[in-house]
Amino acid sequence: MKVLHVNAGLEAGGGLTHIVNLLKEAKKEGEDFSLLCLAEGPVARAAREAHLQVAVLGINSRYDLASLGKLAAFINNGNYDIIHTHGARANLFVSLIRRKLSAKWCVTVHSDPYLDFADRGILGKLFTAANLYALKKSDCVFAVTKNFANLLIQKAHVDRNKVHVIYNGIFFHQDSQIPAKYPEPTFNLINVARVEKVKGQELLLHALKNLDNANVHLYIAGDGSQMVALKDLVQKLDLGPQVTFQGFMTQKQLQNLYRRMDLAVLTSYSESFPLVLLEACDNLVPLLSTDVGDIKMMIPDQDSGFVAKVGDVTSITNALRKAVATPKNELEEMAIREKTYITEHFSVANQLETIIQEYQAIIKR
Repeated sequence: MKVLHVNAGLEAGGGLTHIVNLLKEAKKEGEDFSLLCLAEGPVARAAREAHLQVAVLGINSRYDLASLGKLAAFINNGNYDIIHTHGARANLFVSLIRRKLSAKWCVTVHSDPYLDFADRGILGKLFTAANLYALKKSDCVFAVTKNFANLLIQKAHVDRNKVHVIYNGIFFHQDSQIPAKYPEPTFNLINVARVEKVKGQELLLHALKNLDNANVHLYIAGDGSQMVALKDLVQKLDLGPQVTFQGFMTQKQLQNLYRRMDLAVLTSYSESFPLVLLEACDNLVPLLSTDVGDIKMMIPDQDSGFVAKVGDVTSITNALRKAVATPKNELEEMAIREKTYITEHFSVANQLETIIQEYQAIIKR
């Protein structure tokens, strides 16, 4: 079975990690998977660094519809059994050439399609409509949470027989491979996320202010359009000594920072199945998240982590206060329990096995 994954190529967050990890596991298992990026960017670079099969089509803008013939030729000349797209732009381009392709077509929905372009006005509405149209034309849709699957079926009216829930996974390390924790006098929080409104960092800053505990320090690892606004908010709330903006960090840099962290915090308004929390868990950092996506599959009970209401500063403050008040040895035990649970349920190997089963079923149909 020959499979081509297609992505715009500009993703720098969880989508990139998802694609590269999936193809790395496929290579390890001897599967014939390759990657096509519409444009040069972070995804192609990450794939090359992982020694994966990757090609770049060379489309220069999201409006470059003249390259559709080039895309169709690349796919048909490759004699692929499955085309698997990730992201609205790749979905749209393949939908426009669907009738020219003999391969079956699968899509992974990594995020809420109604929110992907929510802040782009009329143009955003057009992109949203085009993406939803593309999803309906595909042969199979993988949703990374049950919530997304229900949204696609009930609101977007995608055929329920096409929609399958497949949770994200990562490569987990043995505990002996994790660098030893570096004890610090402060209680350190880490938020790893793009600095965008949907990630809710302003909620976290207000909660930190409400906590009124100078011994708590927040590290924000990420970059994005809200950086200036968040730095202004830090000054307005007089939190300067308690907040450090790290900017974008590599996995190696994050792993070193995790050594000093007591709690990984995600206060997003919307998420799928956040890989950043799986990665924090792998590094034996306990978790706190708003109740987004299928987070309760990841944090199944109060012994596994802390969950707060979405968009609710008071709830986030209370969850933070509870975490800070928990003795550090109990937090360490919580992190070990959570990693044991997550390793059993959300590995890349499990993810790949389920996806291949669906590929085979689609080809048979």
